[in-house]
Amino acid sequence: MIEILASPAFNTIQDLGRNGARRFGVSTSGAMDPLALAGGNALLGNDDNAAGIEIQTFPFRLRFQTDAPFALTGADPVSTLAGSPVPSWWCTRARAGDILEIGTPRRGARVYATFGGGVDVPRVLGSRSTHLRAGFGGLEGRTLQVGDVIPVGKPSCEAGRRFDFGAAPPDVAIAGAGTADDRMLRIRLMRAGEYDLFSEEVQAKFWSTSWKISARSDRGGYRLTGARLILDAPVEMRSHGVVAGVVQVPPGGEPIIQMSDANTAGGYPKMAAVIQADLWRLGQATPGSFIVFSEVSYQDAVAAMAPVNDYLAKLRATANLYRAL
Repeated sequence: MIEILASPAFNTIQDLGRNGARRFGVSTSGAMDPLALAGGNALLGNDDNAAGIEIQTFPFRLRFQTDAPFALTGADPVSTLAGSPVPSWWCTRARAGDILEIGTPRRGARVYATFGGGVDVPRVLGSRSTHLRAGFGGLEGRTLQVGDVIPVGKPSCEAGRRFDFGAAPPDVAIAGAGTADDRMLRIRLMRAGEYDLFSEEVQAKFWSTSWKISARSDRGGYRLTGARLILDAPVEMRSHGVVAGVVQVPPGGEPIIQMSDANTAGGYPKMAAVIQADLWRLGQATPGSFIVFSEVSYQDAVAAMAPVNDYLAKLRATANLYRAL
C-alpha cells in the first residue's frame, strides 16, 4: 500500500489504455507516454500493461506503507527516497515508512511511478486507467488526492532479487529520438483523410510552421498556435472516428492534436496523424514548447516502430539479467 501525501491537480492512475470500448463512445485513456510506463514495468518485471501513477503536476509525495520495489521513468525530475536521490529511469526498493518526493522535471512533462506488482485497482472495461470525463477507472474515476491509500499488487519477482539499477532513457538510446534543441520537438506525421481539402498554400504552411503548444492543452488534446489553416470554403462533415495522434483543424484554423483522453468521434477535417512511434515523445512535450512536423510514408511509419520495440525488448532482457545477479 502507498499513501498520497501531496498531489496537485491531474495526477492519475493509468495503464496502457482501454482498448475495445470505442464503439461505446469510451476513449482509450491510458498513459500519455506509453513507452515510459512500459519501461518502468520492464525494470520491475511487471507486465507492460501494469498500472502506475502518471504525475504531471508537482511536487508529488507519497509514503510506502510496506516494503516495495518501484521505478521512476518518463520526465527527468529531482526525486528523493527517504532523503536520498533517485535518478530517472531507475528502479530501487523502498522500506515501509519511506517517503518518495518527486519535484518539477528539468526535462519532459510527465513522470511515471510504477510499483512491483502494479497498482491494484479494479479493472473497468478491461483497464485500470482513469477516465476523468466519465468518472470511472483508476481510483474512483478521479485524480489523486492527499490521504488516498492505493493498493499495490504482489511483485512477480522474489523478494531477494536485485532492485537497484536503471536504463538509458529512450530519447538517448533510440537513434533519431532526440530533439534538435530543448524547445523544438520534431514529430513525424502521415497525411490524413481531408488533407487534400486544404489548398497547396495551406498545406505548405502546415509543414513549415513552428507550432507552439498552447497552455490550453491537456490529456484530451494539444492546441497549437503559430498559423491559421483556413479552408477556401467551409465544409460540412459527418462525425467520424478519431484516435490519439490525429490532427484536426477546427473552423478557426488552429490545429488540435488528439491525445489519450480525446473523444472517440469528431467532425473537424483531419489534416494529418502523428505516427505511433512518436506519440510517446509528444506525451512528454510541455505547454509553451514548439513542434515542427515532417511527412513520412506509411511504410516509414511502420518501420519507425522497430527501434522503439527493440529498445523495450532490450531493456526488459537487461533488467531480467540484473535481477538474477
